[in-house]
Amino acid sequence: MYFCIYNVEIIAQNKTSDSIENLLLKSTNPTEFSFESRFLFAKQAQQYSNQLKLDSLSLISTIQIARLYEERGIYDLFLSTSHKNLREAKRLGDSLSMATVNHNIANYYFKRSVDSAYNYFHKAEKIYRALNDDYNTASTLLGIAVIQKNEKDFIGSEVTSVEGITLLDNLPDSEQVTRKKAYLYNNLGLVFDQLEQFDDAINYHNKSLELKRSLKGDNSETINNSKNNLALAYKNSGAYSIALNYYEDILSNKSLKKKRPDIYALVLDNYAHTQYLNNDEDQVLKLYLEALHICDSINSSYNSIMINQHLAEFYNDRKQMDSARYYAYNAKELSKDYHNDDFLESLLLLSRIEVDSIAVKHYKDYIHLNDSLQKSERNVRNKFARIRYETKEIELKNKKITQERLSFMLLSVGLLLTSFLIIVIISQRNKNKSLQFKQRQQQANEEIYNLMLSQQDKVDEARTLEKRRISEELHDGILGRLFGTRLSLDSLNASKTNDAIETRSNYIDELKSIEAEIRKVSHDLNTDFVSNSGYIDIVKTLLEKQSIAYDIKCDLKYEDNINWEDISNKTKIHFYRIIQEALQNTYKHAKADYITIDFYKKDDDICLDICDNGVGFDLSKSKKGIGLKNMSSRVNEIEGFLTVKSNINEGTKISIRTPLNN
Repeated sequence: MYFCIYNVEIIAQNKTSDSIENLLLKSTNPTEFSFESRFLFAKQAQQYSNQLKLDSLSLISTIQIARLYEERGIYDLFLSTSHKNLREAKRLGDSLSMATVNHNIANYYFKRSVDSAYNYFHKAEKIYRALNDDYNTASTLLGIAVIQKNEKDFIGSEVTSVEGITLLDNLPDSEQVTRKKAYLYNNLGLVFDQLEQFDDAINYHNKSLELKRSLKGDNSETINNSKNNLALAYKNSGAYSIALNYYEDILSNKSLKKKRPDIYALVLDNYAHTQYLNNDEDQVLKLYLEALHICDSINSSYNSIMINQHLAEFYNDRKQMDSARYYAYNAKELSKDYHNDDFLESLLLLSRIEVDSIAVKHYKDYIHLNDSLQKSERNVRNKFARIRYETKEIELKNKKITQERLSFMLLSVGLLLTSFLIIVIISQRNKNKSLQFKQRQQQANEEIYNLMLSQQDKVDEARTLEKRRISEELHDGILGRLFGTRLSLDSLNASKTNDAIETRSNYIDELKSIEAEIRKVSHDLNTDFVSNSGYIDIVKTLLEKQSIAYDIKCDLKYEDNINWEDISNKTKIHFYRIIQEALQNTYKHAKADYITIDFYKKDDDICLDICDNGVGFDLSKSKKGIGLKNMSSRVNEIEGFLTVKSNINEGTKISIRTPLNN
């Protein structure tokens, strides 16, 4: 039945998430608010959420609206809204809302489509498990367990129920947890009753009853349900007296008939049937008929099926066959619209009541239906098992994919780290090689520098010796001759004879000779006889050694006007090393037998040319070797220029030019 939805003007004040949550809380409180008010609260919460663009709260509000549609029986709106909510929850990535909506849809299909109910329960269960929500997982398992019990998958129902109880045992005690645990124990009691393991059934029903009694508030309805189930287990086990005590205890509640007439009729029928089984038949017929009358008055046709079967059984035992047939056929017709088990029981009852071919026909129908039901139940159980297996398989595949992704990620990270370490090691090794090369280069440069210093020491020593020689020559030779000539001239000053004049003339010539000798000594002093001999001598020594080692004729040319003392040691060292590198390259590659080394000045630069008569090479095709790279690096360090000219079979010329003052 549809209800009126009121349009409300929404005031934009206090539209906060707290006020929205308060509206949602009110919408779930049937004790204090009417249905219309609760629906209005939910709609207001939805509108506030949409205005504030709070998608999550809007979704929660719409889920509550769907629940209210179901509560009022507007199932088409419930289903369409719920499926819309599922899509929205997926869009938002709201797993909890997805699980909630799946659970709500499963409850809707519970009495309508077993497959659909099981499927939606199972979807909800997977999501709750992923969220580690033990309470809601157990709640969903309860729905699955009841479906399995109804479809006679008793082992599956037992396993599912125990799993649900185990999850709840791990949670802190609360009213919700206790209530849900009681329902799971009740289902286990019903399962073991069907398996005819009555001791276990009674044990679980007692656990359920104990938990229900511990709950706060008025729980008489659910307690009476457990008492009825417990009495049924005692009745089926043959303990009729105990069963009757429980039925009498339930029926002693005077308000039960008025508040819950359907349950009253059910208990009254069970009470009468237990008396019948206990051979206490005085009031059985009266109780059966009262129970049947109550069911007819409230249109509870399902409960009346079993009452009609019990009446048919009662009259059949008394050989009142018309009455027996009447109630048996009533049960058969009513059970067509309900569970096949009741229809099957009605056929079996008719096969006992009817005679001859009619009885045979009912019995054949019973066998055919029983086989069909067993096959159907087996298919359902297999379907349930397949769903769980496929889910487990998907979970295992997802787990495998996750592990593979993790392994791939770890492998990638490992490869990246390994690559990084390799790069670091190679880089460090190259740096070490570079440092070692620079150290060797530094050592070689130091050797050259020390060689230049040693050569300079020799030059300085030669200069000192030469100065000493000139000093001695001036002191012992020239000064002595000057002193003797002066004395002789002094002795001849007084004489004017021809001999004296001739002698003075000879002494004058002697003075001229001494003057020339002094001029020569002075010229020697002005000219550095060892000028530039130091560095050139070092280069000569290198060429002499390498020409012998490489069997190459070396020709050194240099200009005398180059003052090597004005050139930096850095430049001289690099020139030396470049010559050394060139000689080595000539020996290794050029196959030359003659090489010239030429130092000369050009403008304010000093130049070095190195030429050989080797095989040469094609500059456009050949890669620059390490020798040329080293030369280029050295020339760059002294801020110079390097040019290389070479042709096949025409030799190679290396020219270097660098500033004098560098």
